[in-house]
Amino acid sequence: MKLKSIQPVKGLADFVESFWMIRNDSAESKEIIVLPDGRFDIIFSATANEPFHATLRGLDTHPHQGVVPGQVTMFAVSFKLLAIEYLLDIKMAAVLNEGQRLPDGFWNMGPHDLEDFEGFCEKISATMLDRIESDIDNRKKELFDLIYASNGTLTVHELSDRVAWSRRQINRYFNEQFGLSLKAYCNIFRFKASLQQIKAGRLFPELNFADQTHFIKEIKKFSGVVPKELAKNQNGRFILLSDAL
Repeated sequence: MKLKSIQPVKGLADFVESFWMIRNDSAESKEIIVLPDGRFDIIFSATANEPFHATLRGLDTHPHQGVVPGQVTMFAVSFKLLAIEYLLDIKMAAVLNEGQRLPDGFWNMGPHDLEDFEGFCEKISATMLDRIESDIDNRKKELFDLIYASNGTLTVHELSDRVAWSRRQINRYFNEQFGLSLKAYCNIFRFKASLQQIKAGRLFPELNFADQTHFIKEIKKFSGVVPKELAKNQNGRFILLSDAL
C-alpha cells in the first residue's frame, strides 16, 4: 500500500493541512484504525468494483475501524477548520464522526484526475484559490493559529483572552459549526501532536498533560490503546489520514 502527502501552496495554508493519497494495488484489502487528527477530509476514490466518487469525511472524535479496499486509489484534501466557513460554506456538526457522499462532478473532478497525484493537487488547488472568501474574521484566524501553534495545549481561558472573544461565544461557534466544544477540539489536536513523540518511543507526557495517568487516559481515549501499544503499531494498522503514524 502506497501513501504520499503534499503540502499546500502558500495561499491555501490557512485552509488546507495537506493533500494525501493512498493506493492499494493489491487485490487484498487492508484493515486499519483511523485516528482523530483534528481535520476533515474530502476524498476522491475509485476501485475495481466501485466507480469514481467524492466523499466528505467529518471530524472524528474517537478511533474507528476501516478497510482500504483492494485495487483502490484515493486522492484527498485534509482541511483545517477555517475552510468550513470560508471555502466550503457548510456546517460540519451534522457529519461529526460520519461521512457523506458528495454530488457527481463535485469541483469538476472526474476519474481521470486519479491518474496523476501532482496534477490532482494543482487542479484542485486552483479551484480552491478561486473560491476562498476574502472577508475572514481575524479573531477566528488568530484563534486557529494559536491552537495549531500550541498543539492544542492552551486552555480555553487563555485562547479567549488572547483573541478577545468570550468563551461563551467561542463555544457556541464551535458547537454550531463543528459539533463539539473548543476544549474537546484542543484535546484532539494535542493527541495528534503527541503521536510523533510516541512514535519516537517517548511514552511520557510532553504537551501539558496533568500527569502520566492523564496522558495514558487521553491516548487510550483517542486511539483505543495505551501509548506503549500505539508505539508498536503492529502491522501498520493505526493511521492518520493526513499523516501516517
